[in-house]
Amino acid sequence: MTKEMQKTSMFIERNPGDYENGDICKNLDDDGRVKRTGTWVTASAHIITAVIGSGVLSLAWAIAQLGWVAGPAVLMAFSFITYFTSTLLADCYRAPDPVHGKRNYTYMDAVRSYLGGRKVQLCGLAQYVNLLGVTIGYTITASISMVAVKRSNCFHKHGHHVKCQTSNNPFMVIFACIQIVLSQIPNFHNLSWLSILAAIMSFAYSSIGLGLSIAKVTGGGHVKTTLTGVTVGVDVSGSEKIWRTFQAIGDIAFAYAYSTVLVEIQDTIKSSPPENKSMKRATTLGVSTTTLFYVLCGLVGYAAFGNDAPGNFLTGFGFYEPFWLIDFANICIAIHLIGAYQVFAQPLFGFIEGWCARKWPESKLRYSDSRGSHVISLLQRFLRPHRGGSFWPLTVYFPIEMHIAQTKLPKYSFRWIWLKVLSWVCLIVSLIAAAGSVQGLIQSLKTYKPFQTQG
Repeated sequence: MTKEMQKTSMFIERNPGDYENGDICKNLDDDGRVKRTGTWVTASAHIITAVIGSGVLSLAWAIAQLGWVAGPAVLMAFSFITYFTSTLLADCYRAPDPVHGKRNYTYMDAVRSYLGGRKVQLCGLAQYVNLLGVTIGYTITASISMVAVKRSNCFHKHGHHVKCQTSNNPFMVIFACIQIVLSQIPNFHNLSWLSILAAIMSFAYSSIGLGLSIAKVTGGGHVKTTLTGVTVGVDVSGSEKIWRTFQAIGDIAFAYAYSTVLVEIQDTIKSSPPENKSMKRATTLGVSTTTLFYVLCGLVGYAAFGNDAPGNFLTGFGFYEPFWLIDFANICIAIHLIGAYQVFAQPLFGFIEGWCARKWPESKLRYSDSRGSHVISLLQRFLRPHRGGSFWPLTVYFPIEMHIAQTKLPKYSFRWIWLKVLSWVCLIVSLIAAAGSVQGLIQSLKTYKPFQTQG
């Protein structure tokens, strides 16, 4: 048993004295690893940190493309889908029994236990490409927020007509340096404090954005909103309406996705009460809180800006004043993304360390629970297709297939049929979202014009 554990990246070696004095019973879990102390509260913080990103501030744009009818409907639909499939995935942390079975430490481990074969490699490809894309996206978005602080002060000092263009590169370097330091955090088990801080920051800037939108609505002024969103022939062409709708659906779908790290989050929870019960409770709180903020920010933001809603009304300068509040909100975004980066990077680090441990098992290096503008806009659009494409396999397909295998659902039974229908519908949604994102990237490349940055 010990030899098997040593093959994994997270196994912790113990001194013989630990076993002799009986401390092993107190300090280790049933799998020989350090006793887990996480609760549904800390798991909720991880979920909120992972889900509520600065993308909440772009939901007004998504609603503007869909309108008052389809916009809220799509938000609620993906909220339910994410919650439902997350509860299915929570039952797959242990196998074959969801309460007493063997632990699965990663998403790939769960797929290996229930499905096996090539699906394990497909899961790994989808998960780790997605994790890599998310961390790149967070680096870009954090730098945009940092730049927005500098630009906000420039606008306040010189007027809104000044371009105040600033390079993102120095701020990406700063973000990277911070992550190098934080990456020394051993693993998810030691990440709770950072996730709680990041969750507080997400509430802060979301509330500021919501408050500014409410102030704009109550302050008067006329903006155009419609039941169907941007108007063909007035705001956009017919083809643009279709592609933007696809992009908006993809943005909303991805805004809820956290299945990529769900199993890793669940692996931090103590075993009493059962992990799947605590995780479902955390999922309920996390998804309901997220949905509340998404609906408020999306709908109130659309009411404030109408069909001209910007992609992000804080960094996109839908608001200029009060500049100090805009600065504070953007600082909160940057701090939140610093924490969120670690939530998504930790599984990636674990995968790399595990691979190295298997590749060089005799190495003296031990792998255990401790480790010593425009271009930016194009990069964000480049990352959009992979986001929409990863929604279906990780959030819908694998949880449903593992649930079917776990419960041994009879083929063509009622539940089996509607689960398959749900999976296929979400596949179609992912494909059209990816197509819309690719088209958006192409359009951005056509209209891209290099510029000289200014201080």
